[in-house]
Amino acid sequence: MNILFDLDGTLTDPYRGIRNCIAHALDAMGAPVPDRLEWCVGPPLRESFAKLLEGPAEADVERAVALYRERFLERGMYENALYPGVPEMLAVLTAAGHALFVATSKPRVYAEKIVAHFGLSRHFRRVHGAELDGTRTAKGELIRHILATEGIEARQTVMVGDREHDLIGAGENGLRAVAAGWGYGSREELTSRHPEAILAAPKEAGAYLLAMASEASGAQRGGASVCK
Repeated sequence: MNILFDLDGTLTDPYRGIRNCIAHALDAMGAPVPDRLEWCVGPPLRESFAKLLEGPAEADVERAVALYRERFLERGMYENALYPGVPEMLAVLTAAGHALFVATSKPRVYAEKIVAHFGLSRHFRRVHGAELDGTRTAKGELIRHILATEGIEARQTVMVGDREHDLIGAGENGLRAVAAGWGYGSREELTSRHPEAILAAPKEAGAYLLAMASEASGAQRGGASVCK
């Protein structure tokens, strides 16, 4: 089975860095900084700034993104923490022979550094993400790119993520989807997109994914045409 993992809110908790970098950008532009910015974890950065800046012109959004990245490169990407149980979950799935990939709306060049920083690179076949110009920030577009680039089939692939963007992108491409309930998506948000399961912790997710793969593999041996 191929398993695509979101990064922010699924493998790592990046809130402190994201919050600090958004505040840096808004302060520099003379815009107010909201007290709560948890909703900004997950969606594409340009989408978040379009909501944060009142009546923004495209140039304002791009300036905000540039200011954000200025601090993010220096400090923000490392103001981050692994969720407990993530390394163990990935190790179990890798040992079982599953092909793991990162699928994040964060720019790939940053995602690769973060995955390496936390010592997770050995578990992933490849880290896939958006480009700095905004290409492939939409999860559906990113997943299509991964399927084509890696030569893998949707029916043999599952998406794991904590926001509706992950579940919507999976559905657009015919993937099964599992929700990371320990991340930033509310129960209501996740339930509304009908994932196969909403799991409470990485350890639970690892066991669920192993069982899903075993069940599907058994069904295929029996002649059923289902996900592997």
